Amino acid sequence: MKLLKFASIDVGSNAVRLLFTNVFETENGPVFRKLSLVRVPIRLGEDAFIKGRITEEKTDQLVRTMRSFKHLMNVHQVLDYRAYATSAMREASNAKYIIEEIKHYADLDLEIVSGDQEADTISFENLPGYIPRFDEIVFVDVGGGSTELTYLKDGQKTAARSFKIGTIRLLHNNVNTQLWDDIQLWFGELGITHKQIPILGSGGNINKLLKMLRKQQGDYFIDIMALASFKKELEAVDYDERIAKFVLNPDRADVIIPAAQIFLNIAGYLDTQKIYIPKVGLSDGIARALYKKHKNQ
Repeated sequence: MKLLKFASIDVGSNAVRLLFTNVFETENGPVFRKLSLVRVPIRLGEDAFIKGRITEEKTDQLVRTMRSFKHLMNVHQVLDYRAYATSAMREASNAKYIIEEIKHYADLDLEIVSGDQEADTISFENLPGYIPRFDEIVFVDVGGGSTELTYLKDGQKTAARSFKIGTIRLLHNNVNTQLWDDIQLWFGELGITHKQIPILGSGGNINKLLKMLRKQQGDYFIDIMALASFKKELEAVDYDERIAKFVLNPDRADVIIPAAQIFLNIAGYLDTQKIYIPKVGLSDGIARALYKKHKNQ
């Protein structure tokens, strides 16, 4: 059995993540296993969405974070890596300068991907066995700056769209309300409105909500009614009390409420009652793309 190791970097609007993935090549095909995840909450979106550019302070934070990622990748002796930047960097007027700084000081190549590329990179191959198999399902990946929606039919991607609705944007009232109508219109074009199609949920917030809401360790879904009720509990207390009462990190305690709202809205459009959590996202998709690249070479 052969072991390969890859690194995926996701420069998001709320946090920057480095995921190490082991790939075991077996007789039955490759087996992907997450090794470790490093997350740094820089919140580039607070600059990009409000000021249109990323400040010197956050640029410095990002460059230093990427330098540390480079050192970790060297220690882990990864076979290959890929670094993607999403919504915040897409909108920052000084993104090109920041990419050059990262290349100069961290010797890492950072690529800004479009919302559609972001949605397409997320992999649905070999979803965890505990996720039921549905004829139709909608994948919802909620980030700080955008929400990626993917419609799957018979296990295959049929359509995907990215919408500028994210937790950081909602916190700062920076979302065009027309976008909610656009989501409903898109669902209508696909013929899935109010068809009770289940949701696959992705992102740090929905993973955290699962941990807080599941009644037993084996649960892998969130009931919509329970999510709506818990959102009211979170809103009933102020930011500081929310951190203490629900044992939340400071960078999670504010965005978790708008994240819940995004999922509730989309569930309402689909008239679905459950969100299944497979714990896959952009970083996992990058790892699979790196493995395919390695095999093609």
